[in-house]
Amino acid sequence: MIKTRALGRRFGATVAVEDLSLNIKKGEVFGLLGPNGAGKTTTVRMLCGLISLSSGEAYIDGLDVKDPEQRLRIRGMIGLLPESPGLYESLSAYRNLDFYAKLYGCDPKCRKERIKELLQALELWDRRDQPVAGFSKGMKQKIAIARALVHEPKLLFLDEPTSGLDPSASVTVRNYLLDLKKEGRTIFLNTHNLDEAERLCDRIAVLNTRLLAMGRPNELAQDYFGRHLLVQVKEQETLDLSRFNDIPGLVKVTLGSEGLCFTLDDPQLRAPEVVRRLIREGAEVQQVYESRKSLEDVYLRIIGGEENASR
Repeated sequence: MIKTRALGRRFGATVAVEDLSLNIKKGEVFGLLGPNGAGKTTTVRMLCGLISLSSGEAYIDGLDVKDPEQRLRIRGMIGLLPESPGLYESLSAYRNLDFYAKLYGCDPKCRKERIKELLQALELWDRRDQPVAGFSKGMKQKIAIARALVHEPKLLFLDEPTSGLDPSASVTVRNYLLDLKKEGRTIFLNTHNLDEAERLCDRIAVLNTRLLAMGRPNELAQDYFGRHLLVQVKEQETLDLSRFNDIPGLVKVTLGSEGLCFTLDDPQLRAPEVVRRLIREGAEVQQVYESRKSLEDVYLRIIGGEENASR
């Protein structure tokens, strides 16, 4: 659905995006993460045909972003939630959506049904006739999301979809995006909300002008931290850890504040043998679980490594 090769963008002497190559499949939810100024929004603007490429290539559903005619076709097949909602404040929620649906050439009957469906899903149907000028920031964000979806696009670009939303509104939007994911909708998501990215995304990429890492969140966690089995036992300080060095698949075993940490090639597969060996050594096992690093841990490790490398 999205392919880029050596994509780049400069603003004068400033490099915003450099040598970015992506291949995003149809039906995939893809998250682009990175600090402020990393080039995330610039990447989206290039892919949507809003700004030109300085170098490289980009294709949306086989259409060339650099070709003027194909770029117009791309704009008709995508939905975009930009950084700021940009709504017509004097118009009601319903009329805002109706205006944009007309621009996309939506059939009048389908247009009404679609607008009602979106406003109900985002819990704004009761406010449909009120001007958006009186809406909260979170409500305006919901209207902007509905606008991006009103023409049922093949591909959805979301730039910080839950920015400024209170916890309740964030849950509503996130659950709606999960429903879109179940429908097989292709979604390109820019976010600073790492918990949101971990819940929604099939794959993520970490960008800081150039691509630093890309993969499934759990795979990146394994790549950067390994896999660990944590075991809590009574009087663990008395155990001779060298007695466990010959356990198959063991990388190392250490004693920490959370208990015994067995770094293994496959914690789920090796857990029974670890427990058997502990019992054989006279340990009283209290709890066994695989330690899983969050996407936040992974992100901070990647960005931290990049900062250290640049010093």
